[in-house]
Amino acid sequence: MGYLCIKIFMMEALARFISDHMGDDTSRLLLAKGKWPEIDMELAVNCIESRRKLKGKVQEWYDNPMLIFPVKLSAEQCSSSSTARYKASLAERIMSGRKWKIADLTGGLGVDSWFFSQKAERVLYNEMQGVLCDASRHNFGILGADNIGISNSAIGNSSEETSPSDLLTEFGPDIVYMDPARRGQGGRKVFLIEECTPDVLKLKEEILCISRHILLKLSPMADISMACERLGPCCREVHVVAAGGECKELLIWLDREWAGEYSVHAIELPDAYPDCGPHSFSFVPSEERKEAFISSEGESRFRYLFEPGKALMKAGAFNLVSTRFGMPKLGRSTHYYLLSSTGNDGEIKGLGKVYEILRCEPLNKRTLKEAGQDFPKADVTARNIPMDTDTLRKKLGVTSGDDAHIFGLKSDRQGNLLLCTKRVF
Repeated sequence: MGYLCIKIFMMEALARFISDHMGDDTSRLLLAKGKWPEIDMELAVNCIESRRKLKGKVQEWYDNPMLIFPVKLSAEQCSSSSTARYKASLAERIMSGRKWKIADLTGGLGVDSWFFSQKAERVLYNEMQGVLCDASRHNFGILGADNIGISNSAIGNSSEETSPSDLLTEFGPDIVYMDPARRGQGGRKVFLIEECTPDVLKLKEEILCISRHILLKLSPMADISMACERLGPCCREVHVVAAGGECKELLIWLDREWAGEYSVHAIELPDAYPDCGPHSFSFVPSEERKEAFISSEGESRFRYLFEPGKALMKAGAFNLVSTRFGMPKLGRSTHYYLLSSTGNDGEIKGLGKVYEILRCEPLNKRTLKEAGQDFPKADVTARNIPMDTDTLRKKLGVTSGDDAHIFGLKSDRQGNLLLCTKRVF
């Protein structure tokens, strides 16, 4: 039997084993590995645990039994299908329909590279861990992504590392994508750009001499204004990408030919993305700085409450939301907005949640007791009042359920309020 036939046979056996044992306790599998001498049990266990993380996250890969995933942490940290697809669409927009090449310098599991390959003419996948390079070479072959080249290099400017010029000059990318590792010594999470690996601040100028564009993924916890200030005037766009009620990624587009003010784009990806397009809110920071806070003139005359989604909140367009959609805020630091009707629901739908206000009263012992009795099953949120959400829930005595939602919110005009609502959309 030839080498290729042996390899195919072993992969088929491994795939069958993984499928048969997806629900098993992996620690017991490792202890009992002697029962299956033909199986690389460490690889099998890593694949099983990785697949569990990929289910619903990168369903296309979860559904393919022939793919291998040797490092479970990479499956935990990789992009989801929706966010990877959004990045590929953004890269395509950057290139304005021209043929283009992209270099992914921090390839990891390869999800981003694979989605880039569906839009780009050629992709260079680079990863410093050899085991991930081997797995990606195998996986890309199974997936038919024959326009992806593989490189196994540690990128940096020390003598032990490969310089961006050495890696990229021959390939000649139009865009360089980087998702620096956000783990420091001892596995601690880091957020500052220079603490990530590789250090983009040290490599940026050399990369921009080779490629006009850099697409940089940062932690959603990173401070936008600080990151852009440190990256310099070539920052052109910032995309705050949220999905499933969670802020997933902060993407920064660097353009060496750009010297204007950067724009911020709050992006909410719906569950049906890409069949349904993303919901977006775009602005430049100077617009937000110029906008005045618009306070409500009494909450009782409003029928609806708007709760911004995670992307809008992270993007920081707190006053612009009021002026663009004609919605006064409850308070300067209470980022909830009031509507008299849902006539502009086409503009705000998807950017957050809208609730019908059933009751709006001062927050006190009496109203807490009455709200808990009238809405025994309700979700609860507390913002800018002298108690957190768990404490408010206990004082109300409610449990989750139904479509009711009780808010404890601070109003600059009327003090602490209790709003009993139901979700509209």
